[in-house]
Amino acid sequence: MLALLHTSPVHVPVFDALRDEEHPGLELRHHVDPGLLERARREGPQAVRADVLAALRQAVAGGARAVLCTCSTIGGVAEEAADGAGVPVLRVDRPMAAAAVAAGPRVVVLAALESTLAPTRTLVEEEARRAGRPVEVRTLLVDGAWPCFEAGDTDGYARLVATAADGAGDADAIVLAQASMAPARRWTSTRVPVLASPGPGLAAGAEAARNGPSAARGTVGPLGHSGPALHTRE
Repeated sequence: MLALLHTSPVHVPVFDALRDEEHPGLELRHHVDPGLLERARREGPQAVRADVLAALRQAVAGGARAVLCTCSTIGGVAEEAADGAGVPVLRVDRPMAAAAVAAGPRVVVLAALESTLAPTRTLVEEEARRAGRPVEVRTLLVDGAWPCFEAGDTDGYARLVATAADGAGDADAIVLAQASMAPARRWTSTRVPVLASPGPGLAAGAEAARNGPSAARGTVGPLGHSGPALHTRE
């Protein structure tokens, strides 16, 4: 079973649909805690480290063979908090960052939240170092997009992101920093590859769940935290 740590309930049907299309038979368990993102935006990602660790412990206690964090703002914290978990803990945007680096040295990162820009930039640079490739990362905040998302205007949100992607200028790859931005790709007209995280991230999570603890990056302490409910979609 693969557990997914979300900071918005909108991700649940997205990843369920991806699972049905690409990984039939994979059991997903969704842990949704919007408060993690709210606090990370106010106080910085490290402020939620203890809560993220508690969520990981709950997922492992519930039988998860791997955990996928779908929030780019706290993805790095989730990876750091994996020490002692005994199962792999992945951030959804790492495979996307690796693909961006492979596409070429000029990478543009688009985000609807300012709190996502720095973690994603750091991730792309980290993947470049890992691959031994040069990279020049440019970040752009999509003005007005997040209020659309919060209001439930998903089409308006996607169109604003797509417009920003089309106007991003010279690049070898455009990274949509947040999983919620993925639908914008169908509205873009740029010839530059526009990369989104849900598909490759879920694929990595599915592989990690199949491999189980043998693929773990580290372990966390004793289990047993009682936190927000986990929701299973089979």
